[in-house]
Amino acid sequence: MPRLTVVIVSWNVRELLASCLSSLFCDLEGADVEASVQVVDNASVDGTPEMVSRAFPQVHLMASDENLGFAAGNNLALETILRTRDAAPSGSFVWLLNPDTAVRTGATTALLTALERTPTAGVAGAKLLYADGSLQQSAFRFPGLLQLAFELFPMPQRLYDTWLNGRYPRRLYAGERPFRVDHPLGASMMVRRQAIKEVGVLDEGYRMYCEEIDWCWRMQEAGWDALCVPTAETIHHAGQSTSQVPIQSFVDLWKSRARLYARHHGRLTWRLARAMVGIGMRRRMADATPEMVEACQEVVRAWGRTG
Repeated sequence: MPRLTVVIVSWNVRELLASCLSSLFCDLEGADVEASVQVVDNASVDGTPEMVSRAFPQVHLMASDENLGFAAGNNLALETILRTRDAAPSGSFVWLLNPDTAVRTGATTALLTALERTPTAGVAGAKLLYADGSLQQSAFRFPGLLQLAFELFPMPQRLYDTWLNGRYPRRLYAGERPFRVDHPLGASMMVRRQAIKEVGVLDEGYRMYCEEIDWCWRMQEAGWDALCVPTAETIHHAGQSTSQVPIQSFVDLWKSRARLYARHHGRLTWRLARAMVGIGMRRRMADATPEMVEACQEVVRAWGRTG
């Protein structure tokens, strides 16, 4: 029986977290796995810690006095997990799950099965769905200059959902077989403990965004594959935490992209990317609010300092 630890980092989404935990424990009941659940609360002020303690006493709660962000919050749990020595002989896994998700029946087993049947896989992501049941792109190719162009400049609409923008064909999600990807979206991502031991925990230089891309990139460089598992369906109410601070989230996203491009691309690609971001941000500033103008300027400065 494999050992599984589920880690959920939460910030001011009490009701969504309650729904997430309810769906998770319901699915764990039908899974052949020895599992524990850890919630890391990033200094929520909406009563999240009290709710978890009251409604889910079986959860191990780690309440931080400050908002650590996604990477550092997960690392609080990951470093504890890596220090334990009681992993099951058949292997152990860590499931990073967003609090704004709802696990559908069979998702736990589907992810575990995919990893157990593919020894070269270090990470497996779920098939994500919007609340109405429609497909949410759940996995992507590693970003380069083309994906950056789609983010910064007007492009033909028919191309946004294609490989040019790092997407995988929808027919793969409609099937039942796991398929190899560069990286899954971090909202629901099960990782092999051995892969974490080899490549290390999440890079806390990414306060928000891109940390799972960097992690999977490092795993690939270490020889680990990544999978998307279509039968592991998970509802994802995207952006419920970050939408509380939209301007700061915009800045965090582009600062993280600067770190990612500088770390994983060569000097020429990095310079071209930096020039593209400068042009793109100036375009946004043309008709933006004063707050957004200031945010764009901060992004340009961050890209100028990075690398």
